[in-house]
Amino acid sequence: MSFDIDTLEALRRQHPAWRLLLADSAALVASFLHRVFVLPNRRVIHQAELATALDDTLYAVREQRGPGSYPKSALEYLNDWAANDKAWLRKFYPPGSDEPHFDLTPATERALAWLGSLSERGFVGTESRLLTLIELLRQMSEGSETDPEVRVQELQRRRDAIDAEIDRVRAGDLPLLGDTALKERFAQFATLARELLADFREVEHNFRGLDRRVRERIALWDGSKGALLQEILGERDLIDESDQGRSFRAFWDFLMSRDRQDELSALLDRVLQLEPVADMAPDPRLRRVHYDWLEAGEQTQRTVALLSQQLRRFLDDQAFLENRRIMDILRGIESGALAVRAQQPAGDFTSIDETAPSIGLPMERPLHAPPLKLAITSSRIAAGDEDLDAAALYSQFIVDKAALAQHVRQSLQQRKQVTLAELVASRPLQQGLAELVAYLSLAAEPRVGVNAMIDDSVEEQVDWVARSGRRKSARLPRVIFSR
Repeated sequence: MSFDIDTLEALRRQHPAWRLLLADSAALVASFLHRVFVLPNRRVIHQAELATALDDTLYAVREQRGPGSYPKSALEYLNDWAANDKAWLRKFYPPGSDEPHFDLTPATERALAWLGSLSERGFVGTESRLLTLIELLRQMSEGSETDPEVRVQELQRRRDAIDAEIDRVRAGDLPLLGDTALKERFAQFATLARELLADFREVEHNFRGLDRRVRERIALWDGSKGALLQEILGERDLIDESDQGRSFRAFWDFLMSRDRQDELSALLDRVLQLEPVADMAPDPRLRRVHYDWLEAGEQTQRTVALLSQQLRRFLDDQAFLENRRIMDILRGIESGALAVRAQQPAGDFTSIDETAPSIGLPMERPLHAPPLKLAITSSRIAAGDEDLDAAALYSQFIVDKAALAQHVRQSLQQRKQVTLAELVASRPLQQGLAELVAYLSLAAEPRVGVNAMIDDSVEEQVDWVARSGRRKSARLPRVIFSR
């Protein structure tokens, strides 16, 4: 970015973050949005809940500063903050909802992060950041080395260093981090964890911009479907293959691993119990920050899914318009035929040009074949004397999918996520394979309060006992239900 006067003046007029910092109500806007969105990591809040929270805030401010402070209503302030001239909030209607919802814009989150950096820090660590910079340089150097011998030498050097450290530990020499080093590294971890949550809004904003451009092209497109799809899918592939797209996909694959989630949970529990870290009074939400990352990533994935839905709707609309045009042509032909039925035009009514005459020879016609007369004999139907078990006609059963969905929601009341194997372990299958298929059906269709994701990279085994008493099992990809 160029820091010349013209560029900065244009940025001051146009950028929402700069407009927020210059606003007379910047203190109210920043404090309120930070409290309701950033601190609890709320991605989307519906209008009624957000207006109620702002009403409470305005009431408290007016009690302290007089009734003339901030005279507008809460809903007027929310609509004002979401207007195009400010763009501090994003107001939208989610699919299937007729109530407006609000979310922070990436520019607002940048302004809030900058305001948070203005306060004087009681502890400024430099060692951990220097070590991080050196480690990044080492990874870039080693990752770009094409000489196998050089890489082998580096790996051997690291192996020798690890062996030497193992020998020192076995001999009783345990190098431990001091209190200052622990505090420094934890402060850096907390900062990076919060910045990562802020990055998700910018990634989601970029995908939302692509969806907006797709809608604009569809609304103004007058060419063929193939050309539009080629252009849109090419831009989608360009984003997926960009540095940002590849980085997000690698992060998502890493975070979706259950082993990685368990490892992060164990590390956070152990680190937060350390006495130097506990003395810093860390934010309790850091204990589940990786689940906040997962929730923010799911929101970004849902934004990407909107693009596919828009393309499918475009194809359905085009097929409807083409069928309608065909029917209009047929009705025009019928109307023209009825118009000339009473008085046919003189001369040739129509003509067909052919390159050669069509010749039908007599011997090419099939010979007459008399139909076969079938002889039908009628006889009385004799009653059978077979002794069959009719219980099979009444042994049908129906799987109650509503009860299964209720079981999933009850399990998610205490946990953020639960797998299909854990659901079956807590309540064994009563109707065997049919009930297992019903669970998979719940995972494949959207239901209120139940979200599901299928991880094809991990397999799980589900066991149950059939009515005959035999124990059966099935191996299937891991199914994760979440709130």
